[in-house]
Amino acid sequence: MRILSNADVEQLLSPQDVLDVLEVAYRELAQNRGHNRPRNHTYFPVEDERYPGFRFRFKSQEGGNISSGVWGTRITSDMVGVETLPTGEKRRRLLPVAPGGNYVGLVTLFSLTELAPLAIIHDSVIQKYRVGATTALGIREMAREDVTVAGMFGAGWQAAAHLETLLLVRPDIEEIRVFSPTRERREKFAADWAEKTGRNVVAVDDPKQAVVGCGIVTAATAAMDPVFDGNWIEPGTHVSCITSPDGTATRRELDDTAFDRAGRIVVFSREQVHHDKQFDILGPVERGLKKWEDIQELGDILDDPAPARSSDDEITIFANNTGMGIQFAAVGAKILELAEERDLGHVIPTEWFVEDTTP
Repeated sequence: MRILSNADVEQLLSPQDVLDVLEVAYRELAQNRGHNRPRNHTYFPVEDERYPGFRFRFKSQEGGNISSGVWGTRITSDMVGVETLPTGEKRRRLLPVAPGGNYVGLVTLFSLTELAPLAIIHDSVIQKYRVGATTALGIREMAREDVTVAGMFGAGWQAAAHLETLLLVRPDIEEIRVFSPTRERREKFAADWAEKTGRNVVAVDDPKQAVVGCGIVTAATAAMDPVFDGNWIEPGTHVSCITSPDGTATRRELDDTAFDRAGRIVVFSREQVHHDKQFDILGPVERGLKKWEDIQELGDILDDPAPARSSDDEITIFANNTGMGIQFAAVGAKILELAEERDLGHVIPTEWFVEDTTP
């Protein structure tokens, strides 16, 4: 069995690799050649004395697909809570309270044919790219092809992956307008990514500037409340978000108006919408503006040759509403393949993890 760190993963994995294997996984999920268990959060009444209100949380998700040849289980052991920024906005935060001031997140891969564990991999680099690549697939399918200006909410880890993968599926984007609540962060983010990409990446002081005139608007934040007014969305815009209620925290990035104005809503997981009571996505259904059957999954539109938007004026939304174990299985299998080719990581005996009796 191979143990791989985030540093190993960064050496091995490209954003294009992630796009490619996830597209296969989502198509297989739609074809019943993959399976996934809804993500689960369990909060426990143990707090960090230094940070009142931050509590222990255990998160787990699992899944697999035929092409990857593995079943993947991703777990995180977190100390999580909500902090208020100097600007007044609230955001979710995880505390680095593991030994050495670190975090704990692990992906374990199991062989579908030989049963035994094949690898344990740090989860955070996979996490960054699997979210960004999933949003990018939604953009590829749903956004107008002639868009040259995009808006971005967020200036952190996830926003960086979203910007990078956005340009993979829409290479003709010329300008990206970035807003986040903290001026210094958004200005540094814009300067860094303008240099990396050669695009006109600009920090804007008003969130409206990251919506009006932008044919693609992406929210990639840790926000607790909507990051812009849905009335600002112009006809023909495609909107993406990565935050929805998770069953324990009622956080969201898009307001009711955004969802109500959308002609088409696609989610990553319909099952998770009900599992976590995601009232932001269910809102248009409950208000009688849409039927539940009208809300599709990303795998459905990837597997359907028909266009994913009905007209150039239609407002579309892709709600990247959960993490799936199948993502970690598909991306993890690719990482393991590349690690074995380059002999990266630490190899330990598989015998340590198998037994000669059964309960």
